[in-house]
Amino acid sequence: MAEQELPVLERNRCNCAALRKASRHMTLFYDAALEASGLRSTQYALLTEIHRRGDAPPSIGDLAEALVIDQSTIGQNLRPLQRDGLVTLEHDEADRRSRLVKLTRAGRSRLADARPLWLAAQETFENGFGKRAAAELRNVLAGIAGDPSLTVDRTSTPTEKA
Repeated sequence: MAEQELPVLERNRCNCAALRKASRHMTLFYDAALEASGLRSTQYALLTEIHRRGDAPPSIGDLAEALVIDQSTIGQNLRPLQRDGLVTLEHDEADRRSRLVKLTRAGRSRLADARPLWLAAQETFENGFGKRAAAELRNVLAGIAGDPSLTVDRTSTPTEKA
């Protein structure tokens, strides 16, 4: 059956497509809100996650797990932050194969400068979408992100699974 022959309801039924559209829309919204800080929403999320760890700096693997992003993408996203002096990567003394990510003084300062912009974006979204609905949305999305039935084994290739 050709795409144009599908009922409208069927064309808009893909959960993945709906989530990706909403995600792109929200990313653009938060990127615009954070623009004055010089950070993108992905960078803000990384800095925030590192900051949350306090005196226990996360490894790249820890960040990948917390943000549900593969380690190579975390590495790519950390490069500009490292270049700009916002984070440092140091070998873990307990496991020399692992690198720990630490916020620098400049990173903490940039994060503090960006926080009011992020809070304003949060408020704008919650005022438009509804505070309760926004909280419910976060809970639903957290449930999706943590659902073990949706976990994919990234160590094998698609042909190995067949």
